[in-house]
Amino acid sequence: MVTPTPWNLTVPWNNTQDEASKAVLLSREWLLTNGTGGYASGSLSGVVTRRYHGLLVAALPAPLGRMVMLTQVSEEIRLPSGEIVRLAGQEYPGNPLTLDWVNRLVEFRLESGLPVWRYQVGDYILEKRILLPYRQNTVHLTYQLFGGDGAARLRLRPFIHFRPHEGRVDEPMREPYEVTAQGSHVEIQPVKQGSEMGGPASCPALRMFPAIGPGALVLDGGSCHDIFYRMEFRRGYEARGEVWTPGYFRFTLERDQVASLIASAEDWETILALDPQQAWEAEIERRRRLLAAAVPQARQGPAAQLVLAADQFIIAPTTRMADVARAQAAGDELRTIIAGYHWFTDWGRDTMISLEGLTLITGRATEAGYILRTSAQYIKDGLIPNLFPEGEREGLYHTADATLWYFHALHRYLQYSGDRNTLNILLPKLIDIFRHHVQGTRFGIQVDPGDGLLSQGAEGYQLTWMDAKVGDWVVTPRRGKAVEINALWYNALRLLETWVREERGDHEAEEIREQAEKAYHSFNQRFWYDQGQHLFDLVDGEKGDDASLRPNQLLAISLEHPVLEQRYWKPVLDAVAKNLLTPVGLRSLAPDAPDYKSRYDGDLRARDAAYHQGTVWAWLVGPFVDAWLRCHPEEAGTAFNFLEGLIPHLQEAGVGTISEVFDAEEPFTPRGCIAQAWSVAELLRCLVKTKHE
Repeated sequence: MVTPTPWNLTVPWNNTQDEASKAVLLSREWLLTNGTGGYASGSLSGVVTRRYHGLLVAALPAPLGRMVMLTQVSEEIRLPSGEIVRLAGQEYPGNPLTLDWVNRLVEFRLESGLPVWRYQVGDYILEKRILLPYRQNTVHLTYQLFGGDGAARLRLRPFIHFRPHEGRVDEPMREPYEVTAQGSHVEIQPVKQGSEMGGPASCPALRMFPAIGPGALVLDGGSCHDIFYRMEFRRGYEARGEVWTPGYFRFTLERDQVASLIASAEDWETILALDPQQAWEAEIERRRRLLAAAVPQARQGPAAQLVLAADQFIIAPTTRMADVARAQAAGDELRTIIAGYHWFTDWGRDTMISLEGLTLITGRATEAGYILRTSAQYIKDGLIPNLFPEGEREGLYHTADATLWYFHALHRYLQYSGDRNTLNILLPKLIDIFRHHVQGTRFGIQVDPGDGLLSQGAEGYQLTWMDAKVGDWVVTPRRGKAVEINALWYNALRLLETWVREERGDHEAEEIREQAEKAYHSFNQRFWYDQGQHLFDLVDGEKGDDASLRPNQLLAISLEHPVLEQRYWKPVLDAVAKNLLTPVGLRSLAPDAPDYKSRYDGDLRARDAAYHQGTVWAWLVGPFVDAWLRCHPEEAGTAFNFLEGLIPHLQEAGVGTISEVFDAEEPFTPRGCIAQAWSVAELLRCLVKTKHE
């Protein structure tokens, strides 16, 4: 038996004042989550570079959603000599960012996934740790002093701006804050001005106090204006904002002493239930249990870090309280998967693709069952939701593939759990999905009675995973019969046929079998592109058949029931490997295509123009490895080679996790979300599948 071991990940870098060192600290980010959708995140430098950065981004009931409450804490330490050393700061437009504390930082590491900074300050070492207690909107900042002679003074100044985490940073703080202080305990609440729902005045109070001290509170509140958010500027958004501070907390530290500041949106009873040491020990133990529950191949090495990263996406959402009540009434718990940090919510497609890697490889099959059963409660007109918008109670249904991925996810769950009771609960809904797709449902999703292939498309909607749309501009129009949609449709038919046959007999399965046979024969007649020796990406589209070389065709080989005849497997795989495979995933379009874009950067329009037009997606390495092993079942070692390029990425971008996308050409710069559910899930799943430890 493989015993789980504590997993530490250190970011290598040169602690000098040169530009390369600054770039490392500004481009690397850390992320903590609390299991409800809330999080804390920032750059390693301590400079806030995104609107989404904050030490406490609380997940609050609808209509609030996720709210930035504590943006930053500036840190200063005064040595016995009188020297004052800053350990964090802010960037202002037009002023060079010196990061004069860069050469003080001697180490950044993840300790069982938890961020730890070590600073050399004179003869002292100051160690900082950040923790979010599980299922709480609370953050603990803990500092410990090592070495040196005499007492040092630590000053911590919190900065706040109550706003939605996706809200504009330049939004004026129109509402005054009410500060209530009792000793060193402080509550901050926007003064309620009217009954506007969802505004800052609806937020709970932010409560702060020095949990370990002695610490004193000095009230000298005021605003800081014209703060520059460099990543927002780079992404084409408003990039200058303001924050407000109530004052600062002052600590005196001797050698080996600890200071801790707690900030929370919870009630005092909840906040005081755990002191910082108890909270740290509880979280380390929870993470140890996560590793122990995972399959043996995932308990050590990079896979162990991915198990911890997987935990960040699995949440018990607090924003949809009515759904929580309904799930609990049925004897379930509401669980969902956040598609990516910082800006994504829970998406149906991403959830179903990620389910195996995030929940089954990690030994969390019970939660997988919760996700599948509660997802089924949202089915309307034969569709599961595409996404739940931030702070909203109702889902949006504009997707042609999320429902089909649901069959795939359920199949994987049944393989791991053998839970036939869940299958029988869901079977009527699965049959209803089949009927809606055959007869036709929303957004033009309907089986063509002539050839049995599934068509989709509606004006103004993008229904496949290649869904970029800017205003009225549809970047990748794919109305018609898309290759991966029909691979998923055939796979769903074969799975449903088997389940119905096993549970209800041959007669009821016959209609499904006939649909599957028809789709299979039509697919192989229609989708083979002989001239290019690969598959059409789309047939019967608005402009006819589309021969663009894209990775979508891999699903015709990789799924449990491949729709593509075996004689075509090798040429398809060869074409994809030659043109799309990179060290960090697969390009979304071949480089020789007229619309190919090599960089995913710039403002929203520029980024969306490249999103599925060459940009590399890490999650696609999963279908590629599956297809490769289907063609080369004895070559698991070779398949591992396709994953190796993503291992060093654990020390880049979002440290300890996997990015959403990468540029299509070297150096394959990571872009998009710093932590993407299906990127983590598919890399972890494939590491286990290739049995590499």
